[in-house]
Amino acid sequence: MGSSTAALGGGAPARLGLAPKNGVFGSNLKQCSGFMLKATTKVGSSSVRVRASVASSPQKQHSPHTLGVKSGEEVRIAVLGASGYTGAEIVRLLANHPQFSIKVMTADRKAGEQFGSVFPHLITQDLPNLVAVKDADFSNVDAVFCCLPHGTTQEIIKGLPQQLKIVDLSADFRLRDINEYAEWYGHSHRAPELQQEAVYGLTEVLRDEIRNARLVANPGCYPTSIQLPLVPLIKAKLIKVSNIIVDAKSGVSGAGRGAKEANLYTEIAEGIHAYGIKGHRHVPEIEQGLSDAAESKVTISFTPNLICMKRGMQSTMFVEMAPGVTANDLYQHLKSTYEGEEFVKLLNGSSVPHTRHVVGSNYCFMNVFEDRIPGRAIIISVIDNLVKGASGQAVQNLNLMMGLPENTGLQYQPLFP
Repeated sequence: MGSSTAALGGGAPARLGLAPKNGVFGSNLKQCSGFMLKATTKVGSSSVRVRASVASSPQKQHSPHTLGVKSGEEVRIAVLGASGYTGAEIVRLLANHPQFSIKVMTADRKAGEQFGSVFPHLITQDLPNLVAVKDADFSNVDAVFCCLPHGTTQEIIKGLPQQLKIVDLSADFRLRDINEYAEWYGHSHRAPELQQEAVYGLTEVLRDEIRNARLVANPGCYPTSIQLPLVPLIKAKLIKVSNIIVDAKSGVSGAGRGAKEANLYTEIAEGIHAYGIKGHRHVPEIEQGLSDAAESKVTISFTPNLICMKRGMQSTMFVEMAPGVTANDLYQHLKSTYEGEEFVKLLNGSSVPHTRHVVGSNYCFMNVFEDRIPGRAIIISVIDNLVKGASGQAVQNLNLMMGLPENTGLQYQPLFP
């Protein structure tokens, strides 16, 4: 995944160069509430049918603080860090999006190359050549997907033109407490003023906040798979928060595209590998969301595991129910919570969620099972870590931010077998 950790140098206001001390480009650059949208002849209301998202009621599809993009208007997109897995997923998903059009793609180590030479499976797409992030021109861009590695994003986003809508797929803006960020990521936060502005992008939970945001911190994959089932149950006080245990498993793509000895086929094949046992970096993100739901501090036991598969994620949660609550009560509450949602599905009866049933899609499948230990229940949640756990949720969030139906461009069904 291309990245740039060097200081960014001065340039024209709409060009990413060296960020000034205050993080903006010139005294005449002001916060802009709208976008420069140009009409496109490629997409028109007569040729595109987008099914309205059932995730939000029609009354919630638009906000007075959000510019609603009209049918047929093009939203011009930049993808920063396009040579990584999440960048490639953004490109794949946007191939089916009627209004998002990619104009800028960055990848420092692949600068000058055609995207199809980096990802041959996407060679059919008409895309701009990759450029270094310092050379990216944002004068023809309305919104940005930032797919850069953790720790490299804060200063780059601080240097972007302020009228741009931004969805950041790194962990750099997920933790509200900058001291907690420094503790878990080993360096101080480099854009604390932006952290105050950033909205956490767990779509089904924070939809209204996301709709009105300029900068959205896209959730991590493990936190998405865990919070979607647990947040509603904690809010309803149906489970105790003192004894939550999570055993989670991820495909190897969750580790990124960079070459790592520990991720070689011969190192991971024919086995399962626990890692980050004492402190995975997603722990504070998960606990932040659960604590918000409980309105008190929540601490969990969490163990992630690497599985020898390309993509997919399963989180198995062991919870203690509140007095008098049954596993069926948990099921019924999740059913009512997500009954009208587009991408979160509670399975029927004793059906077990499997990662192979969500591959390539933006769906989260879940179910609740009674534990053999009285008073306890087991919840299983599965997602594709690269889609609902990353790029798909990012597209879902930008749809909201642009006033479009959430499911626009996300109608891909799971691949099976």
